[in-house]
Amino acid sequence: MILLQQGRKILATFFLIGVLMITTACGGGAVSQLDRPTTPSAIGRDVTYAELERGNTPGGETFGNWVVQASQGLVQDAFVRDNNKLGVVISPKVRPNEVRPLAKSLVQGFHKNFPKQDLKVLIYAPDKQLILTTEYDNQTNQVKYT
Repeated sequence: MILLQQGRKILATFFLIGVLMITTACGGGAVSQLDRPTTPSAIGRDVTYAELERGNTPGGETFGNWVVQASQGLVQDAFVRDNNKLGVVISPKVRPNEVRPLAKSLVQGFHKNFPKQDLKVLIYAPDKQLILTTEYDNQTNQVKYT
């Protein structure tokens, strides 16, 4: 029974990765540099977690909402800041060995929607503790995990 549950979780993770790759490759609408905010981000100010919006630009908010909806429960929350930083809070369903493939899929989808710039994807545990940072270097097309 446990093997069946683990298999379903792994299958769901790969399904999410496939959905993210296919939907971002088949459209998704690229966001232009004009969507960059003119006001500073709310991060760093005295605001509670619940007061933070999904994105501080219209394109960022749309992408953050899409990530949560398309994840089929693997991502509890998402936020986009300055069209180059994506933060996601994963659900307890995501196993430790599934975090890195999920992060890679998210950075690929993020790059399709916000091209021609360096990007950062921050993965948070359900308790909102940072567990993985993924950085995409636009010049070298390399992904680095820390």
